[in-house]
Parts: sequence; C-alpha cells; structure tokens
Amino acid sequence: MRRALDPARPDGAKIDVHFAVLPALARQKKPDPVFFFAGGPGQSAIALAGTVESLLGRLANRRDLVFVDQRGTGASAPLYCPELPATAPLALAASGQRQVARLADCRVGLQKLPYGDLRQYTTWVAMQDIDAVRIALGAERIDLVGGSYGTRAALEYLRQFPRAVRRTVIDGVAPPDMVLPASFSTDNQAALDAMFAACRAEPRCRERHGDLHAAWERLLATLPREAGVTQPVTGAAERITIDRDFVLGLVRSALYAPWVAAALPEAIDEAARGRFDALIGLASVVAGGGSRALRLAEGMHFSVICSEDMPRLAAATDRPGADFGQDFAGLYRRVCADWPRGAVPAAFYTIAPTASATLVLSGGADPVTPPRHGEQVARALGPKARHVVVPAAGHGTLALPCMRDVIFRFIDAEDDAQALAIDADCARAMPRPGVFVPPGSPAGGRR
Repeated sequence: MRRALDPARPDGAKIDVHFAVLPALARQKKPDPVFFFAGGPGQSAIALAGTVESLLGRLANRRDLVFVDQRGTGASAPLYCPELPATAPLALAASGQRQVARLADCRVGLQKLPYGDLRQYTTWVAMQDIDAVRIALGAERIDLVGGSYGTRAALEYLRQFPRAVRRTVIDGVAPPDMVLPASFSTDNQAALDAMFAACRAEPRCRERHGDLHAAWERLLATLPREAGVTQPVTGAAERITIDRDFVLGLVRSALYAPWVAAALPEAIDEAARGRFDALIGLASVVAGGGSRALRLAEGMHFSVICSEDMPRLAAATDRPGADFGQDFAGLYRRVCADWPRGAVPAAFYTIAPTASATLVLSGGADPVTPPRHGEQVARALGPKARHVVVPAAGHGTLALPCMRDVIFRFIDAEDDAQALAIDADCARAMPRPGVFVPPGSPAGGRR
C-alpha cells in the first residue's frame, strides 16, 4: 500500500506499507479481523506471523489475522542498521562506545535513503497507516492484539480511531507516557531485587548461594575488569574488558523470562568468581541466537524513542534503580542527541476511557513492563477495561497455554459484558520456576 511519508505533504515522497493476511479457515468468517501489533519498537509483525499464528490459532478459525509491518520495520520503508552477527567477537558487543559510534554511522546512512526523513516514524503517524489497511480490507471494526511496544501502538490506534475498534488485548503494557530509559532502570531494579528475595526464600537457592545479593555487590565492585570468556555461538576463547554496563545488560536480558532467570543465581555466583560464561550464555538465549524474526529495526526504534520518550526524560518521576542507575538512559542520551525528532501531539500522551472492552495483561516478574504500568492504563481506560496479572510470568503472557484460551474467549465473546466476565485467572497460581542447579551438583550446601 502506498502512503505519504509525511502526512502533511500528501503529494511528497511515498513509502510502501506492507501487510499480510492469514485468511480465516471457516467459510462463514467473522467480519472483524484481528490486527497484531509487534514489539520493540522495531520488530516486524510479518516476520512474527508464524509464531503469532501458533498462539492465536483458534481465533484464525473464524477471523482473519492481519500483520502490518509498521513503517520503518520489515519491508515497510525499513530502517535497519548493520548489526553484529551472532558470531562476532564479544569484545565488539561489550563496548558501549562502539555501539554509539555504530548507531551514529547508521543514522547518517539511513538519512540518505529516499524515505530517510527519520522524523516521520512516530507511533501516532504509523497508526494512520494501520487504519488505511483496515479501510483497504473493508473491515468496519477490528480487534487489536499488541505486546510490549505493540501495546503503545494499540493504545494510540484506539485513541485515534475508537469507533473502528471492537476489542483490544494488550500484553506487557508500555503506556504512551512511559519514559522508557527512566522506567527501565526502576523496573529492572525491582525485578532483580525480587529475584534476590526469591533466592533468599527458596531453601535450595539459599543453601547453594548463601547471600546472593552480597555476591552481586562484590561482582559490581570488581568492574571494570579483564576476563577470559567463551563466545557462546562459535566457542572461541577471548579476553575482553567487562564493565558495569555490559553486566547490567546481560542481567536485564535474563530477567525477561523467568525460566531463564532461574539460572541467574548460578550465573551471578559464577561471575563473582571471575567466570562470566554462564551470564553471557543466558543473555544469548533470550536474544534468540540471532533469529531473523526477532531482528530489531534500530533506525525505527530510535526514531520512536528519541521523539516520544527522550523529550520527557528530564521531567520523569521514576526513581533510578540502585544498581541500574542512569546507565541505560546514558546510551539513549548519546544516540538521541543527534537523532532527528518527529513532532508528537500532546494528546498522544493521554488515555481516555474506552467504549470497547479491553483486556490488560501483565506479568508479575516482568522487568520492563510490570503490573504498575498495566494498572495505570486500566484505570485510565475505565470500566470497560480489565487488568489481569500473572504473578510468576515475565515479559508477556501470550505464550502461556491457558492465556491463549483466555484471549480467544475474550475476543470471541458476543458482547463486551460477556468478554469482561470471562474467567481469566487460570495462570494466577503458576509457580515461579525453582532455582537452577547444574547437573551433578550436590543437592544442598554452599558452593
């Protein structure tokens, strides 16, 4: 679909917005398709279509599933930066200075593209493309499903086009007024502290690791330091300088998934002894090992964050985490200092009461979009919104088998009252994964 790069200049440069439709299986399908909003910001919805279809397959029996590559992602005026391959030396990935330089070079290259006006990739502009797709498909109303950044996109679509929305499911909520670099520090710290508390409360973890928080503090006190490490993909041995930012990034990645975070006590204990392979390996598991479906369009990512979040950083009220501090914000400050910023209307940061049923989902162990954000959004959306927290879930609940059924029944319900009344507590009692103990280790006792 051809769209104006700058909505204010309909006769100016054009971009192609790509979308894919997985047709409903039933001959008599429902008239309201389900639109999926990808995360990031910067993920391609089309690249995730196979994974999402496996999660929302029951909905696909009677409804089309629609995947739109938001402008700047996938095949829609893509803003990808040259990225380090999964086989690259760890010394390159561990250097924040190299990362900033790489992104600066990328920005210069992207601006030379025919569609390289980086101010035109904000969420509020992109949602106008989404509605154009809806109109092209002939759908009077649609259902929205978004995860992570996709929740911000879905909320913005709901704000601009409320009459076009029948139902909304947002999972791992990133509100429009969430100042990403500031909130990440607060939320990462809360998740890390909860992991330390869980270790103290679990006898096997406490017996094996003792005072894990003390080990963590000892580790941070030794940084920066040089250490021998193993590249997790190639197996090559390297000696690199490991600094605080690198370690915090590794821990942040592992916290996304509780089943991975279960091995963090072992990895932190190992790192405190100068052995970093376990911590590096955990982060590579969450990163997907270079999966193309998870690739981030970094140009679109920074166009969104530099325009929507960074101008509000100075006024952010989130208290920096004791360990995470301002490090994460520092990266964005350096990159966004020269990144073009698009205009964002003040109304973008508001959430009005919704007239259509909305299901808000949060994972209690989520290190980036924890329940406090979902609670805020549900309260603003009003009585037509319902907030469901899965205490032991991490970033996103869509992959939990019983939650797939919840989402199906919520969207498939005949009216809003029935949708909001469904039993959504199926995963509430799901336990937090127990601490990982390497095979062959003694059942109890400290290391």
